[in-house]
Formats: sequence, structure tokens, C-alpha cells
Amino acid sequence: MPDGSAAPVLQVVDRLSAVAAAEWDACAGTACPFASHAFLSALEDSGSATAETGWLPQHLLARDGDGRLLGAVPLYLKGHSYGEYVFDWGWAEAYERAGGDYYPKLQACVPFTPVTGPRLLLRPGVETGAVRDLLIAGLQELARRHGVATLHVTFPEREEWEALAGAGFLPRLGRQFHWENPGYERFDDFLAALVSRKRKAIRKERAQVAALDLRFRALTGAEIGERHWEAFHRFYLNTADRKWGQPYLTLDFFLKLGERLAERVVLIVAERGEEILAGALNLRGDDVLYGRNWGCAEEHRFLHFEACYYQALDYAIAHGLKRVEAGAQGEHKVQRGYLASETYSAHLIRDPALERAVNDFLTRERRQVRREIDLINAHHSPYRREGE
Repeated sequence: MPDGSAAPVLQVVDRLSAVAAAEWDACAGTACPFASHAFLSALEDSGSATAETGWLPQHLLARDGDGRLLGAVPLYLKGHSYGEYVFDWGWAEAYERAGGDYYPKLQACVPFTPVTGPRLLLRPGVETGAVRDLLIAGLQELARRHGVATLHVTFPEREEWEALAGAGFLPRLGRQFHWENPGYERFDDFLAALVSRKRKAIRKERAQVAALDLRFRALTGAEIGERHWEAFHRFYLNTADRKWGQPYLTLDFFLKLGERLAERVVLIVAERGEEILAGALNLRGDDVLYGRNWGCAEEHRFLHFEACYYQALDYAIAHGLKRVEAGAQGEHKVQRGYLASETYSAHLIRDPALERAVNDFLTRERRQVRREIDLINAHHSPYRREGE
């Protein structure tokens, strides 16, 4: 911000369409597609993340005296804790048993998306530290004005997490499983890095799926048509039904994703003739492939692993991507080459008694999560050690 310019001001908008895509994306960057205007607006415009579904947009903006967007936070006022993947149900139950109102709460996040990425979006070239501090102060003030007991920032980048902790938010650690690519040229190079029994197990799984005589394709851009999205949405609903989950995303969301972000979409489909039998939705960042949703019309052993994991690794290797993130949960991913990594969240608790209780819990939880990550990667890694 140049010397002598007017002090930046904060603004709240209740729909992303109130912000031009170009100025939002100038702050969001290109590394993580989920922070983009296209992805977030598709959630709102499709009815997937709206006030009616318990996600009232309250996006926080910082503008300079000329109206230029300097920074932003994707923010929602929520009446529940669904679709977040950082669980605070226990906190809510305890607070309400004690006579407090846990909901509504404020949530800075990408709805339904457990992917680490920027949450304090900053335009390059500005005094990013000052704008970041302004956004954090704005979050604290919004929590006060709304009268909410809590405000949560989920899956921020580590630097943001540390800045939020420095401003009084309680830091929380989580765990996911990510695959790292040191420069493999072929899938067999990855297999060669594994211990023998893991390598043989993966080959056996892939051979069993190959015997189904399915054709796998990784579609992107104009290759993805309406029929692909309609089929994938059916698979998505099937998966939600089997897992007793709530299908948050509408068909219109997937169609809008194809319209607005098609070049970032990698839709892996399994076909028999002209029939689409399974699909796995991925989005591609600058150097990361992010696995999101999957589903199928026919149940076959190892089909899920092939569509979601091995095909993703094939794609990442072929395109020189550095990492594959396969979403939340899943210790079974370790034997398939995905190792444990830290994820982050930060929590502003405005009630002192609740804050003390949550802080005590998170202090112990962080130690436990770090121990688990060290144990998994040291003793359960499928990779050969030097000399093996």
C-alpha cells in the first residue's frame, strides 16, 4: 500500500457474485483451485452452500481507498457442523449442556472440502503482513458483532495457522495421507521404491481390476460432457447412501464446475463400452492433484483403490505433479504409498470457560497427533529403506 493512501477498509458480502472473479482470484492465486472464485461461486450458485443449507456467506473483504481488493476470507455463518471435516460436535454438546448457545458459529473454509489451502487470501505486492493482520482482526470483530461463541478457520496453510495462533486463536492439528513424487517417470518406478510385499500386493490389486476389462480414462476440459457429470452425480449419491452420508453437492454444482473450472478438473472414469461404471473426481492445482469424490454403479473389489489412488498416481507421474492428496481419513492409504501429513485448523473461542476446556484438549491432542504421524511414517511406511 503506497504511502499516503487511505487506510484499508473491511467489508462483508453475503454472496460471492458481489465480487468480481478477477479481483478475488488475484488474491486467491492459482496453487489451490478450491479457493478460486469459480469453485466457491459454483457451490453458492448451485444451492449447495447457501443460507438454506446452513451456509450463509459472510465473505470478509479488505479494500484500499481506491476500492481495490487487497485480501479476502471465504466465510460462512453456520447453524450446524456438517461438511467441515474438523469435528467440534463434542465442544458443541458440552457447551449447550452448560447452558450456552454454540450455534450459529462462523466458519472460514471451503465448504465440504478437507483440502489445505489459503484462507487469508492476499493480493501479491501489497503489504501482506499488514493486510493479513487486518483480516484476522476483522474476523475477531465479526465474531463479536454476530455474538457467536466460536469462529473456526479450517485447513489453512501452516503460515496462516501460525499467524492465527499468534492472534489468540487456538491451534489444532489434524492428519491426512499424501503421496509425494520425487520424480518418478513411470508407475513402475514408484513400485520399485516399495518393499517387496507391498509392491506385490499393489500389482495383485491392479491385476484383479484389469481382469474386469474396464477402460480407465482421465478426462479434463472439453472432454467432460453433461453425460459424464450426470453419471458422476449418480455415483456420488450412491456413495452417500452406502455410507449413510448426506449428499451435500447438487447435480447443478457439478455442471457449473464443468463450466467454470473445467481445465482444472481431472475426472477419472471407468467404462465398459459406452457405459460409465465408476468415476473419481480430482482437481488439479499448480503441482498437486487433489482427490475429492468417487462413486460407482457396480461394486468390484479394489475398484475404488484403482480409480481413486492408482489412476491418480498414474496421472500425477505422467504430468510431473509433486503430490497427490486423497482427502480425509484412510489409514489404508499408507500401504499404497500415501504417508501421514499434518493438517491445521484454528479456533477462536469467545467464552473463557469453553476456551480453557478446548485449549486443554487441543494441547493433549496435538501431542497425540504428532506421535501418531511419527509412528506411522517411521514404522508403517511401505517404502524401502536405504540398503534394503
